[in-house]
Amino acid sequence: MTNRNQYEDIQVNIKIILSSLWASVTLCYLYGDYFGLYVPGKVEGMVSGENMLDSPARLFMAAAFLAIPGLMVFLSVLLKPSINRWLNIIVGLFFTIIVLLIAFNFINPWGAFYLFLAIIEAVLTSLIVWYAFKWPKQNQDI
Repeated sequence: MTNRNQYEDIQVNIKIILSSLWASVTLCYLYGDYFGLYVPGKVEGMVSGENMLDSPARLFMAAAFLAIPGLMVFLSVLLKPSINRWLNIIVGLFFTIIVLLIAFNFINPWGAFYLFLAIIEAVLTSLIVWYAFKWPKQNQDI
């Protein structure tokens, strides 16, 4: 006898889980940068050129750095499992460490939102590492 009140549940492929986590991380990065525009003095510093991205090289490096999580959304679905697994572990660990190191620079009233997002980002990238590490093996019947 089946219960008609139960909702259908499907097993989600590991590639979709990883891709979704990378999409979530990317959105948190974007929200952090956007909300940062509301910090007093931020826009004035951007207009005057007095900010951490004050040269074409620094701006390019920031763009390349933040392109990686966005690319991982796609690569997590596209790549073969062996490469995919290791790439997610390595890149996930790297971004977890970086976000935690950067987060401690924002312990002030105007940085509370950065710290909040950094904690979420660290949890998400840690989950990426965990899921990639626990990537299920394929059953092979002989």
